[in-house]
Amino acid sequence: MILKDKVVIITGAGPGMGQAACRGAAREGAKVVVTARSKQAIEDVAHEIVAAGGEAIAVPLDVTDMDQCKAAAKAAVDKWGRIDGLVNSAYYHPDWGPLIEHDVEQVLQAFDVGAAGALRMAMAVYPTMKAQGSGSIVNISTLCTRKPMPGEGGYGMAKGALNHMTRHLAVEFGGSGIRVNTALMGWMMGAPLEGFIKSLGDGADAFRTQRASEIPVGHIPPDADCAKAVYFLLSDYASEVTGAMLDVNGGDWVAA
Repeated sequence: MILKDKVVIITGAGPGMGQAACRGAAREGAKVVVTARSKQAIEDVAHEIVAAGGEAIAVPLDVTDMDQCKAAAKAAVDKWGRIDGLVNSAYYHPDWGPLIEHDVEQVLQAFDVGAAGALRMAMAVYPTMKAQGSGSIVNISTLCTRKPMPGEGGYGMAKGALNHMTRHLAVEFGGSGIRVNTALMGWMMGAPLEGFIKSLGDGADAFRTQRASEIPVGHIPPDADCAKAVYFLLSDYASEVTGAMLDVNGGDWVAA
């Protein structure tokens, strides 16, 4: 259990990566603050964790609201007395299409949730982590910031800003004991992608087979397995790692 007794806040705990990270972090011994806008969804995940013998609380959270971000941090401290980790997984994805045709308001929403939302949460946990002299922030980014993909321009722009926030805060937090890193996820098999593949109808199986064949590991990485990289960055095994950009994509992109 590499996260034993660590208190970890995870944002964006909707279907997919966020929920997988909550469940996996709990299995690794973390006390998890499950957050998202959907009250029912996060309560279901928290109840599941507790039923399995773990510790979790559900806190409704819209990361575009600073007061709610502070309330999520306070809930963690009120329950367990500290905050050891923050996973910024919340995001908003503009409608698919060429960037030049994007609705600018949707692009701004992507920034507000994915980049500014992560900064709000960092601001919310910072006083506690600074007072402790320790903490780990892991920002969830995307392969499309390395390898631009059609339809993901606005989303990629927001995540690109998140990437820079990682580097900047890692330097700014020097000497505080707070580490900041990014895990850049590629194609992940989970509820969101399963839904997309099913929407392809008769072409679903062919798409799945082709996409898997294009990834060096030979399959589309499951979101629960990709989340393991996040636990590493949260853990003491990564005690000397900060400002890093970890590619988690099965070799779909091989960084220089």
